[in-house]
Amino acid sequence: MVWPYVLVAVIVATLWWLWRTDRLHRAGDRARRERDRSLTGLRSLTEVDALTWQQFEEYVAALCRRDGCTEVEVSGKSGDLGADVVGFLPDGRRLVVQCKHYAPHRYVPSGDMQKFVGTAFLHHGADAAVYVATCPFSRAALDLAVTHGILAIHRDLLGQWNTGTPLTALLPLNGSGQGDRRHRRRWKRTYGG
Repeated sequence: MVWPYVLVAVIVATLWWLWRTDRLHRAGDRARRERDRSLTGLRSLTEVDALTWQQFEEYVAALCRRDGCTEVEVSGKSGDLGADVVGFLPDGRRLVVQCKHYAPHRYVPSGDMQKFVGTAFLHHGADAAVYVATCPFSRAALDLAVTHGILAIHRDLLGQWNTGTPLTALLPLNGSGQGDRRHRRRWKRTYGG
């Protein structure tokens, strides 16, 4: 009559394993939420500029999570074919994000946008493609993004997203906000570009 004791031991071991797995998962989730909270607590673009490119990708992922995106993951490696952050928008559409952490006085060239246009929808199967940069886009890159339905979050829109505007509210603003030629010239003098 040993089998009842073996059965009880198996049940107890299984319950302990489930309890332990749940505790580890919750602890990891708490740590991720705390990290996201500390990242999305940044309120100035100067603080965002001070991040490394890896931290910037994590920061963009945290902003996506803050705005209700699910299953958000950071690739964080070269050869990702433009998918630095992937996930799903709150409405279930597949989200693919390219992140560029450039100096504020630089511009995203059209060549960079061309590469993302070529991979976002065809290779990664994006329903919504977003290109986030800490600098403005060249006119050609911005026109390319608008033509192909890629949300180009340049420095000005990043400032809005950074301070609480949800990603879904930025979608209709694609192609706007970089200012006129006079504004950009004054901005370049300010940042030494």
